[in-house]
Amino acid sequence: MDWAATLGVTLGFVALAVFAGWRGQRPPNLVKGPRMVPWRLVMVLAASVVLLCLVHIANLLGFETGRR
Repeated sequence: MDWAATLGVTLGFVALAVFAGWRGQRPPNLVKGPRMVPWRLVMVLAASVVLLCLVHIANLLGFETGRR
């Protein structure tokens, strides 16, 4: 991926992680019933994709992060 795509994906997943963290920390509303989306799991998965994107950005900058 090039710079624009990498930064777009990274910013999108950062926004998703922040939104899921906000939704996951809200107290449950027992009148509406149980939550159907596991927001904390969504937050963790989005944060892990952000970490992978940061490694890809480091590779685009010229750092080698893998084995030879």
